[in-house]
Amino acid sequence: MPVENLEFKTEINQLLNLMIHSLYSHKEIFLRELLSNASDAIDKARYESLVNSEAITDTGDWSIKIIADKDSNTLTISDNGIGMTKEEIIAELGTIAHSGTLDFMRALKEKGDMNLIGQFGVGFYSSFMVADKVTVITKSVKAATAVKWESEAKGTFTVEDAERASHGTDVILHIKDDDKKYLNHWEISTVVKKYSDYIEYPIVMDVEREEDSALDKGTKVKLTKEETLNSQKAIWLKDKSEITDEQYNEFYKHVSHDFTDPLSVIHFKAEGTSEFTALIYIPSHVPMDIFYEQFKIGPVLYVKRVQIMDHCEELVPKYLRFIKGVVDSSDLPLNVSREILQNNPHVSVINKNITKKVLDTLSDMKQKDFEKYKKFYEELGKVLKEGVHFDFQRREAIADLLLFRSTKTGKEAYTTLKEYVETMREGQEEIYYITGSSYDEVSQSPHLESFNEQGYEVLFMLDEVDDIIFGYFEYKGKRMKSVIKGSVDLDKKDDKKKEEEGHKYEKLLAQITSRLKDDVKEVRLSGRLKQSPCCLVSDEGAIDPAMERMLRSMGKDVPKNMRTLEINPSHPLIEAMSTAIEIEKGEGAEALIDLLYEQALVLDGNKPKDPAAFAKRITELMLESLRR
Repeated sequence: MPVENLEFKTEINQLLNLMIHSLYSHKEIFLRELLSNASDAIDKARYESLVNSEAITDTGDWSIKIIADKDSNTLTISDNGIGMTKEEIIAELGTIAHSGTLDFMRALKEKGDMNLIGQFGVGFYSSFMVADKVTVITKSVKAATAVKWESEAKGTFTVEDAERASHGTDVILHIKDDDKKYLNHWEISTVVKKYSDYIEYPIVMDVEREEDSALDKGTKVKLTKEETLNSQKAIWLKDKSEITDEQYNEFYKHVSHDFTDPLSVIHFKAEGTSEFTALIYIPSHVPMDIFYEQFKIGPVLYVKRVQIMDHCEELVPKYLRFIKGVVDSSDLPLNVSREILQNNPHVSVINKNITKKVLDTLSDMKQKDFEKYKKFYEELGKVLKEGVHFDFQRREAIADLLLFRSTKTGKEAYTTLKEYVETMREGQEEIYYITGSSYDEVSQSPHLESFNEQGYEVLFMLDEVDDIIFGYFEYKGKRMKSVIKGSVDLDKKDDKKKEEEGHKYEKLLAQITSRLKDDVKEVRLSGRLKQSPCCLVSDEGAIDPAMERMLRSMGKDVPKNMRTLEINPSHPLIEAMSTAIEIEKGEGAEALIDLLYEQALVLDGNKPKDPAAFAKRITELMLESLRR
């Protein structure tokens, strides 16, 4: 095959530029990432050799070799793993096939957050922090010939045929002059011990040492010996009493490709009808890509210490997809498939055990270390609350873990559903909540006016999916109700009072209804407004306005949601409008009604129907006021 010159995709060029010119701290993680990639490649080859003996026959001893050549200034990381074909190496090293790429690039540029590198599967490119050229020679178990990939990170790379005796990959870094310390044995062994000690395959390196000559006493001779740099111990199979916090943390970084310590560690062994060991971590921050479809869910699955899958989503419910770790089963077959996993009783037992352990850990954290729990919730509560909707069996237990700001807590504090119910007003049968995009927005909403005056607490729901999760949820027998939907009458007005107000504003309601017939479903007097003249209200069961706006912003075709315009019968503006409409005819009355509706839209967080006309009318009113 002749040499092919290919161009990197745009996002790779941007990434390389960031790594080479902007990110200087923690350069050493390049070795962690390359060793992790090598370990993954061996995992795949080892699995293939066990379930398909014809695919791989020359397994030898699985190992990763580090070769430091100071004469040529190269550092080589070599494995005997699965290898790559020409097509695979172009796809893997030429682009980032990830839906969160733009978010990743933005965060990397703004924060220089190195822990993102491994999370987004682009750890290979960290090589260019210490190398001005990288050469990859790889041979796939599926190919007869090897392939060579090479780049100087200047926008292009080359691919050509190469020679390699057996399957596996050599990553050869041509080390920059300023980073030659990474050719030293001591530096390499320190980095391996720090980040990669628990890789279960030996990481070996030839080391030259001086020893006494056996033939000539007093004479030193230089001998080259192969040294294993890592302990290779499966930490999850060790007793908890033998493992330090630092060891737990470093293994988390290895298995999660995170650079920060986890928030909590859950290590347990289950015996009985299903035997397995689990080492599970709750991270200290939300993975940036967790809300993307391509996010990989589930811990690493081992069967009798053989890695079967790097992400087994059947082992955890989707609302706990943030957890990382490993599960080692004694009962599952080595050739287990996704189809087998979906119907396997052992998998169901593991899932239930892990779910219970995680929820119990969070509950215990919430009770004993609320500040730590608050940190978790502010990072990952948005994911956890999905369980209220999807896990019917545990929905109330999950609901007890949720935190809310409310009309009574203020911006910094939280309440819970349990605390809300315990302090409900006598005779109150519903848990009130309001949805919106921010605390400042919902706390100033006109929909809260009657609730505030009457002393009813309203929970603030600030995530787009909240109304879907809580719209039909009951807690301790109390139904949850959105204060921006349906009718509200906290004053309990008698029929005579309602009749009087209805008669007083009959013509106004009729004229507003006629004018806005294409914009609103209905116009009615409000039982929720006290200070504001108007607001828009959705029907019970209708799509939440925040969700509607989000779907539209995503380009989704959402049917128009006709809402109800409520007007405040006690507001002086409404009384004045009623009188004015009796006097003014045609355009004068219509302009007032349009302005009222536009005001309701603005209060609801939407743009006016006709921004230019709205601004013009506001200007006219300001001029009229100044001329008086």
